[in-house]
Amino acid sequence: MWSLRRTVTSAPRRWLRGVTFAPDRPLINVSQAAPVDPPPEGLRRAIAEAALNRPEAHLYGPVLGNDDLRDAVAARFSAAYGGTVLPGHVAITQGCNQAFCAAIATLAGAGDDVILPVPWYFNHKMWLDMAGIACRPLACGDDMLPDPDRAEALIGPRTRAIVLVTPNNPSGAEYPAALVARFHDLARRRGLVLVLDETYRDFDSRTGAPHDLLTRDDWQDSVIQLYSFSKAYRLTGHRVGALIAGQDRLAQVEKFLDTVAISPGQLGQVGAVWGMAHLDDWLAGERHEVLARRDACRAAFAGLEGWRVKSAGAYFAWVEHPFDMPSDALAQRMVAEAGVLALPGTMFTPQGDAVGLRHLRIAFANVDAAGIGRLAERLAGLA
Repeated sequence: MWSLRRTVTSAPRRWLRGVTFAPDRPLINVSQAAPVDPPPEGLRRAIAEAALNRPEAHLYGPVLGNDDLRDAVAARFSAAYGGTVLPGHVAITQGCNQAFCAAIATLAGAGDDVILPVPWYFNHKMWLDMAGIACRPLACGDDMLPDPDRAEALIGPRTRAIVLVTPNNPSGAEYPAALVARFHDLARRRGLVLVLDETYRDFDSRTGAPHDLLTRDDWQDSVIQLYSFSKAYRLTGHRVGALIAGQDRLAQVEKFLDTVAISPGQLGQVGAVWGMAHLDDWLAGERHEVLARRDACRAAFAGLEGWRVKSAGAYFAWVEHPFDMPSDALAQRMVAEAGVLALPGTMFTPQGDAVGLRHLRIAFANVDAAGIGRLAERLAGLA
């Protein structure tokens, strides 16, 4: 039985109640995993122009998204991955969270189960819980990579899918192409579908395609790929995501989307199309800055006695702490004593899981190098 009373992330907001921060020592917030600045001006102008001059921008659109955006996504993913992605393989969704929900709705129902690596993205776990779908937790190794052999041992008669997030939220780990390929081989061999969430693909440190799945002949039957425009173009409030799958599956996805949203928002789609056409150089600069902050985060924690960065990439570092207390208690203490808000590992793991108790997620992407240095100084002051 699930409850709508609170989401997983409501607790950190409560930790801030009644706590004041001196003007010269403001809160350092490394809990937020999304851009905090608006999109570039050109994109905002494109949205404003559409709002003023395109009457259809205020009406229902196609359930699977506007043709121009589906065309652009298909072309971009075909070029990036070296495979053939057609517009008919693309659905535009109200953010990547909705893309995940739609994908799962086509795969599993109450009583089925899905394999999730631990630590997991908590919204994925929450949706499975709400749908009555059991989660089979797949522990990652010390390098924060999941093992396909361990995954195969978890497969039961009602297992329907394996979900991977790369670069990972919460760990930041970038899954090697060969590892992703092994998981796809496993899924095909056991009659499952591999759901691949690449929300943070634009901030992957590697060059070239991060995997070869879209070049495989049968990918349409065994792969569902998810993407978000929120991080790339700062469109978080407009809720624009994408789902890439075979056309037969998209026919089922369309039913789900029609019942929960009817169609994705028009203005956000306008912004996404404009961004894909005009912002490649700007996005390359954003990626460079995020990767520089990743390096600054690694360097800062390397100087902290007892702290250990297990993995870092995209927006996140997964950090082992040195204290004899669970991470949720430590996170609350950090607010009061250090003026730092971070999410405890317990939010990303099963209840009582030892990994969750020992780790924190540090979302460094919204903190510049100087701020990351101040973060380390404050953590060093915790006794």
